[in-house]
Amino acid sequence: MISIIIILILLACIILAFFILIQNPKGGGLTGTFGSMSSQVMGVKQSTDVMEKGTWTMISVIGGLCIISVLFFQKPQGVDNGKASQAKSAPAKKGK
Repeated sequence: MISIIIILILLACIILAFFILIQNPKGGGLTGTFGSMSSQVMGVKQSTDVMEKGTWTMISVIGGLCIISVLFFQKPQGVDNGKASQAKSAPAKKGK
């Protein structure tokens, strides 16, 4: 199950990178590249809203998957919080 979650995290990271790379820090981004076409289809304001919502959604998905992945980690079999090691290392009693 953990491998499926890791694959989902990687896919979400790739999608997040896509959203970040198509944005322009000065406000151009996708709207500057496809100027007249994007303003006719969605409008300039709405395309930046979609990019921002997509970025925040992917950040939330990655964070949620990371938190959920912790639930599926298993404790190594040799670890017993030190209780078993203390019992094994106790000194032997001397007989009279």
